[in-house]
Amino acid sequence: MTRTNPFRLAVVQLHVTKVKADNLSRARGLIKEAAAQGAKLVVLPECFNSPYGTGFFPEYAEKIPGESSQVLSEAAKESQVYLVGGSIPEEDDGGKLYNTCPVFGPDGSLLLKHRKIHLFDIDVPGKIRFQESETLSPGSNLSVFDTPYCRVGVGICYDIRFAELAQLYSKKGCQLLVYPGAFNMTTGPAHWELLQRGRAVDNQVYVATASPARDETASYVAWGHSTVVSPWGEVISKAGSEETVVYADIDLQYLANVRQQIPITAQRRSDLYTVNAVQEG
Repeated sequence: MTRTNPFRLAVVQLHVTKVKADNLSRARGLIKEAAAQGAKLVVLPECFNSPYGTGFFPEYAEKIPGESSQVLSEAAKESQVYLVGGSIPEEDDGGKLYNTCPVFGPDGSLLLKHRKIHLFDIDVPGKIRFQESETLSPGSNLSVFDTPYCRVGVGICYDIRFAELAQLYSKKGCQLLVYPGAFNMTTGPAHWELLQRGRAVDNQVYVATASPARDETASYVAWGHSTVVSPWGEVISKAGSEETVVYADIDLQYLANVRQQIPITAQRRSDLYTVNAVQEG
């Protein structure tokens, strides 16, 4: 049965520092604040517990379960929310590092962990060069979880550039896609909102992104502007650059109406083209 009851989504734009304990404490407080405002699902930013940078990943990396995931589990349980835990640098048992998003249920249980599939390796001459692959390994699984409100697909930052991933999530029945992300001062103003609106319109889904707040003194300066976009491609909630929580009411009846009015799913020419997962996640 298609779920159509509206629910409140909260996106936390956290000011991230070099002090992990402070990041965890502030995140926990903002999760509690979001729940008090009626949020049923809360999204944290990419690398919410550490500065973003290849030099920081090994220093801040943890196992899951570990210190940060334990705090997130407790926060989800005490606030009775579904919690998309942004991302943290994760170290597996073999010593490999990943950029990983853990997701928790209202009972504090770990529902899944999404390891960033597409590593952020770019070189824009004179502006920015960044190579996540210098320290991180890519994930290899799709990540979908169910709530009483809707089905949710998870990506991290650079994952949003790959339309095929969003299409696969849509085929799996997702009505909301969430992307904790830390676009920068070059790619942020150029592509951040454009990509979110594109993924939303292409797949007729809600799209939510959670960025760290902007810190001009950091070695990597995040763009901010955490956003929620409707299935019509309309920006319905958007932060500035500072630490804040933004909210959006996710209306699945509206989503169903959009899909009925412009029925692209039924109109796709699967006899000519298709997008399929090579490996199911």
